[in-house]
Order: sequence, then structure tokens, then C-alpha cells
Amino acid sequence: MTTLIDTVLIVGGGFSGMSAAIELRKRGVAVDLVEIDPGWRSYGAGISIGGPTLRAFRTLGILERFLVEGYACDGLDIFSQDGQLLTQVPTPRIAGEDVPGSGAIMRPVLARILADATRVCGTSVRLGCTVTALEQHPDRVDVSFTDGSQRRYDLVIAADGLYSAMRERILPDAPKPNYSGQGVWRAVLPRPAEITKTILWVGSDVKVGLNPVSQDEMYLFVNENRPTNEYIPPEEFLPRLRGLLEPFSAAEVRQASAQLNEDSLVIYRPLEGLLVTQPWYQGRVVLIGDTVHATTPHLASGACIGIEDAIVLAEELEAAASLPSALQRFQQRRWERCRMVVQNSARLGEIEISGGDKQEHMRIMHDSFQALACPI
Repeated sequence: MTTLIDTVLIVGGGFSGMSAAIELRKRGVAVDLVEIDPGWRSYGAGISIGGPTLRAFRTLGILERFLVEGYACDGLDIFSQDGQLLTQVPTPRIAGEDVPGSGAIMRPVLARILADATRVCGTSVRLGCTVTALEQHPDRVDVSFTDGSQRRYDLVIAADGLYSAMRERILPDAPKPNYSGQGVWRAVLPRPAEITKTILWVGSDVKVGLNPVSQDEMYLFVNENRPTNEYIPPEEFLPRLRGLLEPFSAAEVRQASAQLNEDSLVIYRPLEGLLVTQPWYQGRVVLIGDTVHATTPHLASGACIGIEDAIVLAEELEAAASLPSALQRFQQRRWERCRMVVQNSARLGEIEISGGDKQEHMRIMHDSFQALACPI
């Protein structure tokens, strides 16, 4: 297989950057990946995985390892805070009849799976390194790095996330991340045998979920309405999380609350979103993933659309007659899908905050999942 380009620099070693490296190496492109974190760490507890993400994992070639090290299941149950069943949501088997329709995994575990695949495929990875300057020419991009080196590339892919320095450099007028009015708490707990799929409990201002991430563990997530994006000291995480669970009388939530301790890896993150209007490229630099479309987790699709970006970009670089047409086709294929995820996720959060129309909430979820099931 051949593409329009021979050499690529990927800035950022997150899910979308690593996925781009894997897909481009399949096509014979020489790939350098730089990641500013010398430890190449992935923070957070669990990450929910939908059918479209599992389909993307199959394309990347990591699905089998995910099924071993993560957890796959079918269906989603939604209860009231006292444990009354409200609805059961099916999760179609989009990745194939042999693969359950949803699942979850620890973020660091998924990062390790992708990092291993990135190295095995022949990507040159430099950690603790990033870009200090770049100069575009009609036929190349000259890049200077924090380690003092300089190199030349046919294309630069910016995949350095929500607070992207590359976005500031390439698209200085792009919007900043926007706080949604909600925050999410996460913790890791032992998995009781009866927790075999994602379960949600919905209260007035708080939503609680449990999701298996392996045969032995599950992660607890709690969405909380928070009008202001204030700093919360880490020493307050555990007592605050326990307090949020107090109104929920469902037995599974009470058991989870009782299991929380200093070893539960409790974290808190304000929920922010970002949607950069196109173009997502300038000359020979293209932006993908959270760099241009970060979403709140209401549709469990943020990682999915970033990984899909990588797959589509590689496909278009292989198929197009020129680099500008490849980049134009890439963003044309990605815009509506990514816009839908970001804006629909934001609207779901608004409905939850305002106590709005639950029928609208369910309709948005249904329509979004149907759209995400379509081919990319």
C-alpha cells in the first residue's frame, strides 16, 4: 500500500495519536511520534466503550487484546436512585456478531495496549519531547524539537489533546475549552459477580454508574451538577464522593460506597467540551481528536471519534490524488459525526442540569447511537 506521503510527525501520544501511527505504519509511512510526558502516562479510572469503538479496535488490530484485558458485555440498565428499573437499553453488536455491543477498560490498560501496538508496528517514539517551532513549505514541514533536534516531514498530525499547544500555534483563533456545568467522579472497585454490564442510577442532581472493566474490577462513575468550575483538593475526594452516593438506596450503590477507601483511585474531573469549526488543517499540518472536538462523556464516544479520525485520515491519504484533497476529504467525512457527538453530549448534560425533558434525553441518546452505528 502507498500514500501521498512518506514521512509523518505525530504530536501527542494519546489514543488518537497512537491510532494514527498504527494505521499509517500499515501503509508504509515512516512515523515519528513525540509525547511531552516522559512517562507516557494515561490518567483516570475506567473508560466506557461502545460498539463503534470496538469496531475501530478491530480495524486497529487490538480488539482481541481488549477482550482479554478489558470487559465486553451487552445492554445497559437504568434505574431510579432507589433501585426501580426505568429502562433497558440494547447495545447492538456493531463490531460483529461474535463481539458484545459495549464494554469498558481501565484507561491505563487501554493506553498500554495502544502503546505496545504503536511500538511493535515500527513507530519511532520519543518521550519527554515536543515541538518548539515549525516552518511550512510547499513540499515539506521543517520542525524543531525540545531536545534540540530538527527534522523534515511531509505531514504533521497534531493530536495533543484538549489543551493543545499545536492548536494554539496553528489555529490561534480557535475557541477555548468550555466548562459544561458538570463534573465526573471516578473510582476503581472490586467487581461483585452480579455486576455484569453497565448500570446507571439517576437522581435529581447526580447520576451514578457501575461498569465492569475486567473480570475482577469495575469502575464507579458519578456525574454531578456543579455550577462553577472550582478546584477541589485531592484530600477531599473520598469524603465528597461518599456524600454524593448517600441519597442512593439501591443495594449495589450502597455496597460500592462501603467499598470505597484510600486505595480506590478516586479522581475528579470537570467536564469540558470543544468544537473547532473547520478547517482542521493548515497547509501540511492537520489536527485530530480532542484537539478539535473534545466531548463530555454522555455518549461514551470521545475516544471513539478520535480513533476514527486516525482511521479515516489514513484511508484518505491512501486514496486521494493530492494532499489538499486528502485533508479536505478527511474533514468532510468527520465533521457531521464529530459535531453530533460533541453537541448532543452537551445537550444531554444541559437536560440533566435543568431537570429537562426526559423524552428529549432518551430521543437524543437513541438517535446518536443509531448515527454512530453507521459506517465511518
